[in-house]
Amino acid sequence: MRNKKTELTQKFGMKVRLERTKRRLSQEALAELADLNKKSICAIEAGTTTPSIETANDIANAFSIPLHEFLYNIEKIEL
Repeated sequence: MRNKKTELTQKFGMKVRLERTKRRLSQEALAELADLNKKSICAIEAGTTTPSIETANDIANAFSIPLHEFLYNIEKIEL
């Protein structure tokens, strides 16, 4: 059984991947928009790292979405 923190990290990563691919952005392009490196985006999407609130906000801003909207209903994402 997964713990809630791990599950939420994985759901956040999936949300990032879904939004990125919907917008036809590469990981590298998203990293540039969010002022991160590609390795960070890869780890976030894989659910192997939990982003800080600042990093989550930077990613949402890269998509031009307020963080609260980006996170809305994230718990309903199926893994």
